[in-house]
Amino acid sequence: QVQFVESGGGLVQPGGSLRLSCAASGFMFSMYAMGWYRQAPGKERELVASISGVGGTTNYANSVKGRFTISRDNAKNTVYLQMNSLKLEDTAVYYCNALRGPSAYWGQGTQVTVSS
Repeated sequence: QVQFVESGGGLVQPGGSLRLSCAASGFMFSMYAMGWYRQAPGKERELVASISGVGGTTNYANSVKGRFTISRDNAKNTVYLQMNSLKLEDTAVYYCNALRGPSAYWGQGTQVTVSS
């Protein structure tokens, strides 16, 4: 049974930082590319960052390049998203995603609110 435990969301002021974590179980974590997506109210879900299973190749949305860092610990079956210099427009529900070929799994989401 695939399970995700997402944590680290919350309320932060503009310019602040948060670190999201997603602990996964029920599948071969190291074989899957992992990603973080977000969905703001009234908007479509968008890819924020992704990291390959082996080698750790990363990819970022232009809007977060230089501010967010995705990483993974295959020994802990966990993927992280370090978010710095947060902006009001980063407010969204952030979802953890695992992808390998036609198989895709989603976390339940964690709310990130950037507000002064």
